[in-house]
Amino acid sequence: MNSRNPTARKFHPNTAISVYDFFKKIPDEETARAYLENQRWNNSIKCPRCDSGKISKWSRNQGWHRCNNCGKSFNVKTNTIFERSKIPLRKWLFASYLIVTARKGVSSMQISKELGITQKSAWFMCHRIRTAMSNGKYRYLLKGVVECDETYIGGKEKNKHNMDKLKHGRGVVGKIPVFGAMERGGKVVSVVVNDTSSETLQGLVGNIVEKNSMVNTDESRSYIGLSRRGYSHQKVNHSARVFVDKMAYTNGIESVWALLKRGYYGTFHKFSKKHLQNYVDEFDFRWNQANCKYPTMERIESLAVGCWGKRLSYAKLIGK
Repeated sequence: MNSRNPTARKFHPNTAISVYDFFKKIPDEETARAYLENQRWNNSIKCPRCDSGKISKWSRNQGWHRCNNCGKSFNVKTNTIFERSKIPLRKWLFASYLIVTARKGVSSMQISKELGITQKSAWFMCHRIRTAMSNGKYRYLLKGVVECDETYIGGKEKNKHNMDKLKHGRGVVGKIPVFGAMERGGKVVSVVVNDTSSETLQGLVGNIVEKNSMVNTDESRSYIGLSRRGYSHQKVNHSARVFVDKMAYTNGIESVWALLKRGYYGTFHKFSKKHLQNYVDEFDFRWNQANCKYPTMERIESLAVGCWGKRLSYAKLIGK
């Protein structure tokens, strides 16, 4: 071992598991059902409707239970993102594996090929999984040093036709703004907004960031007045090509935007405004809970936490 660098050969175990290893852990539908039951109830099954623990099993239907309190039957899918889905739970878990391990996301077309289902079913499945990913997003306040910034989601300027530039304008015109706040060395919260006015952005900072924290932003006028709201405000002047000024920089949140846009351009190609927050929640989840430093099965367990108590019908998803 190199005496000058004692950690030069330090072993860092690989946290990811292969598809082969995943299917060894979840080899059949019964194993998938038992895995989700353990994640939901931890060997203490309760009725999802009345929360009673007085439960009996239905011998005629595998995986089904009957509540002796309210008299209704249920299984692990009841009142979850899986409810009324005919897709096997094993395929749901494999889709979750693909989504949490794909750094830049995975398209519904690719999911449909991997799972052997239609693209429409895969698209609906992915949005239900994104619904689970938004779980607990605003249950904590960011603190310490928090970087705040905004970005705009839309096509590249070089791909615009000249007539579009004349008719709709250049730059951020026609793009969708997204605000983000990142605790330095910690979590990130991103929100789709209608505008980037000071009222909107500073209102979000007040909801997301703990008072007396140090907030780092660029020179945008929308952040003027944060110090009067109880924050220590530091600015970095990007227009003067200053990107780091001692502790003042926003490189962390800009890394979040870089990853989001790589997913936009390389994987999804288009985000509609209607569903943009769902995609933003997916990228936030991977940054916060599905980071590569965590073992793969722990990432799937973090996703499973948000599956319970949520339903998303297709009619609701498409707006009917």
